[in-house]
Amino acid sequence: MRVLIPDELVITSRLMERWVLENGFGGRILVYSGILRSLEEKLRRGDEAGVNAFKSLREACERTGAVMEIVDVGDGAEDLRTALRELAQRSGGELVTSDPVTAKLCEALSIRFRYLAPESILELDKIFQGNVMSLHLKESVPPRVKKGVPGAWRFEEISERPMSREELELVVAQIMLEVYSTLGRGSFIEVEKRDTMIVQLRDYRVVITRPPLSDGLEVTIVRPIVRKSLEDYELHPSLMERLVEKAEGILVAGPPGMGKSTFAQALAEHYRSLGMVVKTIESPRDLQLSSDITQYSKSAATHGELHDVLLLSRPDYTVFDEMRDTDDFKIYIDLRLAGIGMVGVIHATTPIDAIQRVAQRLDIGVIPSVIDTVIFMDKGEVSKIYTLEVVVKVPRGLRKADLARPTVLVKDFLTGEVEYELYVFGERTFIVPAGEVGGRLENEADNKVTDIASTILGKFIRGYRVKVKGDQLRIEIPPEYMKVYVKKCQRKIYRLCREMNLALDVVVLNSE
Repeated sequence: MRVLIPDELVITSRLMERWVLENGFGGRILVYSGILRSLEEKLRRGDEAGVNAFKSLREACERTGAVMEIVDVGDGAEDLRTALRELAQRSGGELVTSDPVTAKLCEALSIRFRYLAPESILELDKIFQGNVMSLHLKESVPPRVKKGVPGAWRFEEISERPMSREELELVVAQIMLEVYSTLGRGSFIEVEKRDTMIVQLRDYRVVITRPPLSDGLEVTIVRPIVRKSLEDYELHPSLMERLVEKAEGILVAGPPGMGKSTFAQALAEHYRSLGMVVKTIESPRDLQLSSDITQYSKSAATHGELHDVLLLSRPDYTVFDEMRDTDDFKIYIDLRLAGIGMVGVIHATTPIDAIQRVAQRLDIGVIPSVIDTVIFMDKGEVSKIYTLEVVVKVPRGLRKADLARPTVLVKDFLTGEVEYELYVFGERTFIVPAGEVGGRLENEADNKVTDIASTILGKFIRGYRVKVKGDQLRIEIPPEYMKVYVKKCQRKIYRLCREMNLALDVVVLNSE
């Protein structure tokens, strides 16, 4: 009697059910118990589609006379794929799969298998014509495409009929078939977790999420990044010169979808064309680059491994696309301080926001050694360029000459004008717009003084009042707290007034 062993994907996509009915199969179907445990876990977390598909397969077997058995392989199997292969070898059965990795391993091990896939549902090359940027599929929602260019895009429905869960499972199976056809050459599975899969399918990036991570099965397919050369941006000659000769700590910043990665890709290719060794850190690997630029996957290695590999391989420049969490910033900073040229892609609403995200992780005097050039992208074009340098001066907003300290000047690269100053006062880092003068800067300085004084007093005293009037700090304290003030706060307040060159007036707050 013929024996078939289905994997989870052919069950949940209902391809196994369809094949049994179309062929009137009347043999044995062995279902590994681990698949049922997986479906049970998904049901417990709110996803009943897999259990419903299994029920339909059982009913299909009853109609055709097939015998379904639940079997186990003991404790030796490390995962579902291993267990299914062992079951196929023990039973002499045929493994039925829609998983490209399982199929490739069966080929290598001479295990009999059958690859099930639906007829073509999506023709990606036809969908991604013109200015289509991405395709968005979700169960119970009509399929949509995102069309346009960075900064000017819109969603359009390509069908009025919402997609069912079954249809979307078939789409996933079709994608897996295409991955199977080109696996190891033009396609690979970058991330595979319980509820998430990220696949590179030729030039397309595919993100698949399932409940409970998402509130339904969702498939997002993103078009390849537009390939542009650095010359296409028509950059100012002085900026081109800086990028080649001086810039070694570069941030490419901007809101989502504004062309940051496209610019970073062009910059990487430009450095390569100059004979430099270029590497990238990506998650997932998304940049379309020449084969002699090695692309490292952040999701496939620990940060320590990436750090060691990049230090030992000694690239001239490393492109980090994109920096999100503390570990990302740490590896960028460490590699830059080790002398490697770095290009970091970072989400930011304004150029100064990008600087601030890095500045809060560094001593103020080291910032220009890590970031020397900030390029802000807007609607696919370079809209702002900042350079950074550190000097010792009295920062804007402070009064006293002996308050001079390391201050980072953020300059507009093309005009040379200082637009922001960064400095540390107390334990806080302040960013002051350089264009603001007069009363407003004085008010900011006064606010800083009252903030610091309030922090000192607020730990021990209630009902106090603090204000700066002219060159005097006035503090009003309830009478019952005067002894506490003298004992706990007075020394720190005196020190604050000396630093800010202010007179001090402490009075008892009149009770009314």
